[in-house]
Amino acid sequence: MSTTENTGSAVAHLDLAPALEAVLMVVDEPATEDHLAKILQRPRGQVAAALRALADEYTAQGRGFELRLVAGGWRFYSRPAYAAAVEGFVLDGQQARLTQAALETLAVVAYRQPVSRGRVSAVRGVNCDGVMRTLLQRGLVQEAGAEPETGAILYTTTNYFLERMGLRGLDELPELAPFLPEAEAIEADTLEGVPSFDPDAPDSEDADDKTEL
Repeated sequence: MSTTENTGSAVAHLDLAPALEAVLMVVDEPATEDHLAKILQRPRGQVAAALRALADEYTAQGRGFELRLVAGGWRFYSRPAYAAAVEGFVLDGQQARLTQAALETLAVVAYRQPVSRGRVSAVRGVNCDGVMRTLLQRGLVQEAGAEPETGAILYTTTNYFLERMGLRGLDELPELAPFLPEAEAIEADTLEGVPSFDPDAPDSEDADDKTEL
């Protein structure tokens, strides 16, 4: 007997209700009764009855999830009454506030983009490697090529930055640029020749990094 036949025989002898639960836990789209019947080697009518029985059982027990028939298939969904709890879990960490250092760095990138990390450090007067790493990881800034003269990696803000700021475009940024020094006014020896840092490397133990989330 082949491995496939052995597996099929084992599936056919499983308790139907828990077998359905196990399969539905891993689906990424509603599973049809026909497909479930084929997988579990049971008559479609038997599978349909078991699915409805499970759905009724979860409702009677007041579970935080429910089994729904949607778009011709069955799938687990969180119950609407607990939407606030789910939202809190999903958004946890995504809306954590940026540190003052990160906000300052993000402002320099926004108003001076495309800009190298060395020039950002020069404007802020402190090394910004750890802060830039944080902004990259959060999807607020991105690499955008290299500066022809020095080979330094250039950075710009992302569409996600605009979304989080509620802006349709960079032209809607508040008038702040005049308060930032022009690139030509920044000292030439501002780490421009230093290769781009590794975004996955551990943060260094400088003062700026210690303030990061």
